[in-house]
Amino acid sequence: MTGEPTPEEVPAAAETDGPGGGWLRTREPVAGWLRWLLGSLPILLLVGFWWAITAGATVEARFISPTILPSPMEVLRSIPSLWFERALTRNLTVSFLRVVGGFAIGVAIALPLGVLMGSFTKIKATFNPLATFSAYLPIPALVPLTMTFFGIGEKQKVAFLALAFVIYLIPLIVEAVDDVDDVYLKTAYTLGASKFQTVTKVLLGVSWADIYQSLRLGFGVGWSYIILAEMIDIGRGLGGLIITSQRIGPREHIYLVLLVIVAVAFLTDRVWAFVGKRLFPYREAHR
Repeated sequence: MTGEPTPEEVPAAAETDGPGGGWLRTREPVAGWLRWLLGSLPILLLVGFWWAITAGATVEARFISPTILPSPMEVLRSIPSLWFERALTRNLTVSFLRVVGGFAIGVAIALPLGVLMGSFTKIKATFNPLATFSAYLPIPALVPLTMTFFGIGEKQKVAFLALAFVIYLIPLIVEAVDDVDDVYLKTAYTLGASKFQTVTKVLLGVSWADIYQSLRLGFGVGWSYIILAEMIDIGRGLGGLIITSQRIGPREHIYLVLLVIVAVAFLTDRVWAFVGKRLFPYREAHR
C-alpha cells in the first residue's frame, strides 16, 4: 500500500474537489436547495435595484419617472384592474390558444421534414439551402409576409407563429437525427430492417428524446413571438394589452403583462419537463 489514489479514484476526487478545492469547483454536483438559492439571488438584486430607482413619494423625488418605470408596488396594485377591468384571463386564453395552434401546425411541418432530412442525405441536400436561408431571415420580417397572404385577422397570427416555429425547429430536429450513431443503423440493416423501419424504429426512436427537448424549447420560444404576432390588428390577446397600455396606459400593465407571460412560459415549461421525465426517465438517470 503506497497511500496514493488509484486511477479509478483520481477522476472522482478531481470532479468533487477540483484543483485546490475551494467554494467554486469545476462541474461539482449542486444540491437542489442551493440551486434555488443561487438562482434567486440575481432576481432579488434586480427587484431591489428596481425598487431603489423608483422609490420616492413624488415624481421629483424619483430617479426615473413613473410614466417610464412604475415601482414594484405600483405594478402589484394594478393587478385588480388588469384582472377585472381588462379581462386578463380571457386575453391570456386567446394568446395561449394562438401559441398552441401555431405550434401544432409548425410541428406538423417541421417534424416529418426534419426527420427525413436527418435520415436521407439527398432530401437534406434538397431542403438545406431553404432551411439555411430561413435561419438567417429575421423573424419580424415574417409579419408583413404573412399579412400579404393571410390579411390581418386570426389566420395571420397563427400563420406567423407556425412559420416561426418551423424555422426554429427544423435545424434542431435534423441535428437530433444526425447525432444517432451509425452503429444503430448497421445493426438494424444486419437484422433485415427495411428503410421505413430504420427511420421510424431506429433513427426516430433513438433521437426522440432529443427531438422532444427541441419541441420543449420551441414552445417556450413561441411566447417570445406572441407579442409580434399580436401587434397587428390590436384586439384580444396579451400583445394587445401591452400595446394599448403603452399608448393610453396605465403603464403598470405593460410590466405586469410581461411578468404574466414569463410566469405562463415557465409553468408550461415545467409541464414539458414533467412529461419528459415520465417519457425518458433514463435521461434523468444519466444527468
